[in-house]
Amino acid sequence: MATTDLTQDNFVETVTGDGIHFVDFWAEWCGPCRQFAPVYEAASEQHADIEFTKVDTEANQQLAGELGIQSIPTLMAFRDGVLLFQQPGALPASALEDVIKAVREVDMDDVRQKIAQQESAQAQSSAEA
Repeated sequence: MATTDLTQDNFVETVTGDGIHFVDFWAEWCGPCRQFAPVYEAASEQHADIEFTKVDTEANQQLAGELGIQSIPTLMAFRDGVLLFQQPGALPASALEDVIKAVREVDMDDVRQKIAQQESAQAQSSAEA
């Protein structure tokens, strides 16, 4: 499966959906982005069960700003709507495979439980203030 482009209009809908979604933030003028592009594309071909997407930070400056993207390339990985990984810098193929494996192995029930606990604690803290 080839990569698909994301924009301000379809970013949230895409990454909050079920399954695993990788997002590569890049720009045409960025040398490391051009080096990472074939590695990312190859991974998209090898892992058809994962949606590999790209955000052109030049064409989507508002989105990149809202997400706090300060360095490109930046890779994000979402699973079932939860951001599990975010890191700037071009990854070698072996490191990208390690991230893919780690995201697949995450116990999402445990993650959702921890998120619920944090939200409960924050709500309680706000109520006491």
